[in-house]
Amino acid sequence: MSEMLRVENLKTYFDTRKGLVKAVDDISFSINKGEILGIVGESGAGKSITGFSLINLIDSPGEIVDGSILFNNRDLAHLSEDELSKIRGGEISMIFQDPQMSLNPVITIGKQLIETVLYHNPETSKQDAHKKSVEMLELVGMPAPEKRMASYPHQLSGGMKQRVVIAMALINSPKLLIADEPTTALDVTIQAQILFLMKKLTKEFGSSLILITHDIAVVAQMCDKIAVMYAGRIVEYGSNKDVLYNPKHPYTKGLIQCLPRLNEEKTRLYQIPGVMPSLLALPVGCYFSDRCPYADEECKVYPETITLEGRLVSCHKVK
Repeated sequence: MSEMLRVENLKTYFDTRKGLVKAVDDISFSINKGEILGIVGESGAGKSITGFSLINLIDSPGEIVDGSILFNNRDLAHLSEDELSKIRGGEISMIFQDPQMSLNPVITIGKQLIETVLYHNPETSKQDAHKKSVEMLELVGMPAPEKRMASYPHQLSGGMKQRVVIAMALINSPKLLIADEPTTALDVTIQAQILFLMKKLTKEFGSSLILITHDIAVVAQMCDKIAVMYAGRIVEYGSNKDVLYNPKHPYTKGLIQCLPRLNEEKTRLYQIPGVMPSLLALPVGCYFSDRCPYADEECKVYPETITLEGRLVSCHKVK
């Protein structure tokens, strides 16, 4: 498969009054055409900032300070805002956590979809853009799509709004779709429908998908490759099969142990002790050492990333 995106040594820092926050600190990964990559980790791991960095949507005091984001041989980290605006929503689209925040409350769904088409395809007529918008709403399973074109966001349920956002993200047939916790605000039944829909449509469109989530069970069923993030860094990265069925990093093992199993009787689920450290007060050495059952003196130096059995791992105890 041909490579769609390659991220190398990406660093996104926030220079705050309290100190320098290394939200994304020297991460590397790649995604091929048609692949689904899952970025998983607890809140505060740097997952969302990674997604925003890929399309250079970092607000001050944040800044991409180093690294490259090669998308079809163009480095997105060094393009002008005008060049990036042509790529965002066209070649690369992003689905944000809260669909309510992605939609303008005083503009109809139809007008927002039509504007998305016309911005990236100014030669398209309004009639054709309208037709394409209705077809896309139908494709994402929106009931009565023609009628919904005249609806405002507040008139739709959470699941309907998320379908609109997915339609908007896919309407220009992007090569890469970034989904940041796309089902957070939805109930479990709708979550499953939306995830199935996204997987189905990205395959149909021949797009690549980066799925950002805290739920390792979701990446297990959705993704071809998995990157496990902790405190701004990728601690394990490899194929779905390698990472989930033979995890090497203690943090990855902990996340998998937290999952409930129907074939086991347990009164209490496993819980990783402690919490994610503040990015302003990281432990000396390995950032996971304060919570790791295997930590010792060796862990007071941050481990190098090594290649082991088909995946990348950052841990002294894995050799």
